[in-house]
Amino acid sequence: MSALDATDRRILRELDADARMPTAMIAHRLGLARGTVQARLEKLSASGALRLHSARVSPAALGRPVGASVQVELDQHLIAEAITALANIPEVLECFAPAGSTDLLLRVVAQSPDDLYRVSEEIRLCPGIHRTSTSLFLREVIPYRVTGLLAEE
Repeated sequence: MSALDATDRRILRELDADARMPTAMIAHRLGLARGTVQARLEKLSASGALRLHSARVSPAALGRPVGASVQVELDQHLIAEAITALANIPEVLECFAPAGSTDLLLRVVAQSPDDLYRVSEEIRLCPGIHRTSTSLFLREVIPYRVTGLLAEE
């Protein structure tokens, strides 16, 4: 991912304020040519600077109001197989490889605490996974945000 210049940041600030803002409106508000904004957005998308549109969808709106983190301990020789299996579980929203004693850290959602147990079992039965530890999220106190980072220059 390449570094963002001042114009990229201005465009991203507009999208952060209203992710559905049309390209022409962004161009008008920033005093840029529509083609310039379109080209920048394509470059930002291709570089991975923009998340997928589905990241805006609330899991609760899809019937999954229960959130949790799952720490996974696994056989390092089977990490690729474990990640492939985890990617096939729809309730696994994100998977990170952190530093420290945890091999993988997952963000998961479920319909209820009982459903979270089912999801946890599905995770535990993936190839190479030895042990899991699940922590239930009681509520979100700071939602995902990048607004402050976009203000940096």
